[in-house]
Amino acid sequence: MRSGSGVGRSLFVVFTVILWVKLALLRYFLFEQVAWKWWLVDLSSLLVFTGLIELRFSHRPKRIAYWVFNGILSLICFAATLYFEHFGSVITYTSVLEAKQLMQISSSIKATIDPVDYLFFVDFILGLVIWLARRRRNNPMLSDDRPMPGFVLAVVTLICIGISAWLVKTDKGITNELVRAEQLGLMNYEVTVAVNGISEKNKLSFTNMTQARAVINQVEASYGYNPSATTNYFGSQKGMNVIVVQLEAYQNFLIHLSYQGKELTPVLNKLSEESFYFPHIFQQIGQGNTSDAEFMSNTSIYPTGTIPMSTGFGDRVLPSMPRLLEAQGYEADTFHVNEVHFWDRYKLYPAVGFTHYFDKPYYTNDNFNEFGASDEELFRVGSEKLNDLHKQNKPFYAQFITVSSHFPFKVPASFQKMTVPPSMAGKQIGDYIIAANYTDYALGTFIDRLKASGLWDSTVLVAYGDHFGLQPEDIKVDELNKELGITYHEQVTRFNIPLFIHLPGQTKGQVINQVGGQLDIMPTLANLLGISLNEQGFIHFGQDLLNIQKNVFGMRYYLPTGSFFNDHILFVPGKGFDDGTAVALDTLKPVADFSAYRSDYDYVLKLMKLSDQYVNMLPKREELSK
Repeated sequence: MRSGSGVGRSLFVVFTVILWVKLALLRYFLFEQVAWKWWLVDLSSLLVFTGLIELRFSHRPKRIAYWVFNGILSLICFAATLYFEHFGSVITYTSVLEAKQLMQISSSIKATIDPVDYLFFVDFILGLVIWLARRRRNNPMLSDDRPMPGFVLAVVTLICIGISAWLVKTDKGITNELVRAEQLGLMNYEVTVAVNGISEKNKLSFTNMTQARAVINQVEASYGYNPSATTNYFGSQKGMNVIVVQLEAYQNFLIHLSYQGKELTPVLNKLSEESFYFPHIFQQIGQGNTSDAEFMSNTSIYPTGTIPMSTGFGDRVLPSMPRLLEAQGYEADTFHVNEVHFWDRYKLYPAVGFTHYFDKPYYTNDNFNEFGASDEELFRVGSEKLNDLHKQNKPFYAQFITVSSHFPFKVPASFQKMTVPPSMAGKQIGDYIIAANYTDYALGTFIDRLKASGLWDSTVLVAYGDHFGLQPEDIKVDELNKELGITYHEQVTRFNIPLFIHLPGQTKGQVINQVGGQLDIMPTLANLLGISLNEQGFIHFGQDLLNIQKNVFGMRYYLPTGSFFNDHILFVPGKGFDDGTAVALDTLKPVADFSAYRSDYDYVLKLMKLSDQYVNMLPKREELSK
């Protein structure tokens, strides 16, 4: 008789237990707890797959199938852990579409990995060791698997399929993706994401753009943004050139902050003193990160949160600021030192309507980081192109995407413009302020070039942060506060980005304390340029920050759907509104009673759904449909 035969040798039992433990480990990494009731949900969904393998395969093919499934699920758990550590969101099947981006941000990924993440692959190492040991004893593989009784297995598998189907069907009342993923388990959650995505696409409530415009305008009017009685600054910059600079990973706490007696952002500090400075702006990006910020600042449309907008909607005709200005004789160009296929920008830029884009081949690679050229080189080439347009008396709208301050914030020594004490050297806080300081310096070289060429006096300059920089899993807030002398809130400060708008001839700055988001950049700029979005029939989901007295806007992906900022709080839902949490924007303290803001919650959910429906019905570009 062979030793070890019986249930103890059942591949079904062994692999089910191993994979169940891995799902428990994933739960701990994501939710910092493993509740029995949710772990049993994982077991139920897992039994669907191991049951099907057991029923479908026999002998050697079965063993291969188990190891393959184990490998796939282990990679998914590993990726889900890294994804959550980096983005704070639960990975979805749509994220696989962006796997091609990984090589472009390899240093960022390596900086995210914690050695404990490799626990998902320990069984492969142990299996290899056992296999090698048995091979030396001429018994390389276990061959005495006892299959589970077929009838019992079929019944269990069908029951588990029914449980998963019931869970998928009944989860619709929860808007918070983290809560849904915790209660459904990763496998069931992925199914709901797919099902809900198909369902939403098929639920378009608009039959045409006229109806969409009427419904959206009516909903926005119901909120009451309290616009000024007379429109301030409308058309004051009509006909001026426009330069929009998107600052990589720039958080607002950097502005006016000194460290070791040195200003971190002297250029932006000076810019704030002679510009409109908006210190209460918050990121709203989705899965597309930097590219979503580009999308929003040009279109004033919410990212869907389920797919990068450049990938999902790069085949559309996107109403945008470039298109509006090109109709007035402007040239619209965008500048980025990276290769244009990164984040599918080769789709995004034609969709937004840029006349030209200038990507990696246009710059001399000074090997700043893995993206290629430095911000100084970006601005050098860009200023030359804009000078050429200026000499032709051609008005322009130019967008610049900086990249030198990208995570993991490693600035070559020859480019560094400041130093940090040994206690901060090599730490993320130290690296971050060095990188931000360099980008600030590079922007200063650009402004100097604009002044030297005469463009400064005929150009509206917009500068804003695309998203947070400091990674929450890598920093200790108490250490950060002590080292920099600030009060850093894990959500409010993290998502707070700066916005500056400088007008030609403006020498006296003005702080605009109105709370806003990235959706509001485009309507604010349109007002200054004398473009009436209402008269144009232009659908937008942001507001003109120079002409409203109250605001509310949603954020998802980096926060659960249903999260919003208004003039007073940041709200994050639980299962819904009642079990949510709120923090005051001014004191950064928890708000116990936020019941007065239920209407804001309902409004934001409705507005984001309308935005999703609107962008889904936008027409595809003719050159792609031929």
